[in-house]
Amino acid sequence: MTKKILFVYLAGLLLLSACSPKTPVATETAPVAETEAPTEVVEETAAEVNIGDGSMPCSTVFDYQTDAEIDQYQAASDQQPPVTDEDWIYGDPDAPITFIEYADFQCPACPSFSLGVKQLIEQFPSVRVVFRHLPLPSIHDKAYISAMAAEAAGAQGKFFEMHDILYINQNVWSGFSGDDFVDWAMTQAEALDLDLAQFEADMLDEEKRAELEAVTEARLEAGLHYTPFVVLNGRIWRNGNPNIYGLIGIYEFDGYEECPPWVIEEDQSYTARLDTSVGQIDIELFPEAAPMAVNSFVFLAQNGWYDEVYFHRVEEDFVAQAGDPSGLGVVGPGYTFANETGNDLEYDRAGLLGMANAGVDTNGSQFFITLAPTPNLTGGYTIFGEVTEESMAILDEIALRDPETAVGFDGITQILGIEIISD
Repeated sequence: MTKKILFVYLAGLLLLSACSPKTPVATETAPVAETEAPTEVVEETAAEVNIGDGSMPCSTVFDYQTDAEIDQYQAASDQQPPVTDEDWIYGDPDAPITFIEYADFQCPACPSFSLGVKQLIEQFPSVRVVFRHLPLPSIHDKAYISAMAAEAAGAQGKFFEMHDILYINQNVWSGFSGDDFVDWAMTQAEALDLDLAQFEADMLDEEKRAELEAVTEARLEAGLHYTPFVVLNGRIWRNGNPNIYGLIGIYEFDGYEECPPWVIEEDQSYTARLDTSVGQIDIELFPEAAPMAVNSFVFLAQNGWYDEVYFHRVEEDFVAQAGDPSGLGVVGPGYTFANETGNDLEYDRAGLLGMANAGVDTNGSQFFITLAPTPNLTGGYTIFGEVTEESMAILDEIALRDPETAVGFDGITQILGIEIISD
């Protein structure tokens, strides 16, 4: 799958607005990709860091603040039963990353997430989604009958096929009368080559409808009040937390659930030697100015994180960016750490090594090398090294690539490995 498809998923999440029989609830938003650069930056100064034993300061995937509302919904989620083989599961049943989605087929907010996460799963097999019904009949007159149509298709092994049809055509059937919906659903069942008599009987089964209503009422009483109500690895998924791309980094690319140890030492100088498909790039690192960025970079390099990684974003007279093993510019190592910009360093020339981020204090594994002066980045992005004069010519050989329009990786420059040299 290409970056273009992944962007469809991100766009869907950004447009998402929740459906609720009460007051609308704040919705999910995807974190801005680490490739994004703000037009205005606010200078931040990281707290003083002491290099030593133990782990460097960082935040892990589940290390974030919640509020009273999220805590209330978390309590409601915790009352729900664990995932079993009886749930509707899309993706590898044993995938370590699990979205549980409580949704209503008539909810206008639900297709963006439901269809988008399926595309994410096609890209990253470490992810699965568990679909659970949460019809909201007080605001959606066909919430139950559409759920019954999906269940009837599921009884013949085609739940997610009907799931997609319902969401893709939501604007078509949402205004139908109940009888017209049944006729429409029958036409879709025929296209899926289902046993029509059995499909109709299951869709209109009063006993099964009563069971669905009872389960729905219990979920609403427990506090699941909006759709899509999404849980990620046991935690309410809101405002980009837990970070799905950090989890993918952990489980898909052997990332880290804990903060990295200190691997650099005081009074040591470090050079990173990038072995790339277009030549060797030596970079002098700045541990005194940015100890956390240097330590994380050295730790990841020594553990092979950057081996065979692409420069996924290379823009003329701007930057060459890498550090995501997926090549898509969204995946991190599973932890983030603070900006280190409280110094006199400025992006005033080509060859500077900086940390990419998705906002203040969200540095991970992605880095960039400036290809020209980029003063608009000063104060917002940590500078932690500089390409040696002897290696500057190699920067001109790095293949240009616009991640917004590129659909493949043929011909782009690859980092084969990084050697860390200390003196």
